[in-house]
Amino acid sequence: MDASAAKLIGMGLAAIGMIGAGIGVGSVWASLIQAVGRNPAAKDSVQTFAYIGFAVTEFIALLAFVVAILVYVS
Repeated sequence: MDASAAKLIGMGLAAIGMIGAGIGVGSVWASLIQAVGRNPAAKDSVQTFAYIGFAVTEFIALLAFVVAILVYVS
């Protein structure tokens, strides 16, 4: 197998982590909407945790992207 082909395959495999992060972001926002719909008075406390969950999930996506780029560059 050619080295450049192996790099592209490795980059694609490393980018799979971004799919999970996309699913996680959707889950975070869906849970926030459900929680606020059930108890609108708890919006402020629930929203804080949703933003933290969103930030952590996006960090995982960014980390997967960086790993994919590092696999391709090296």
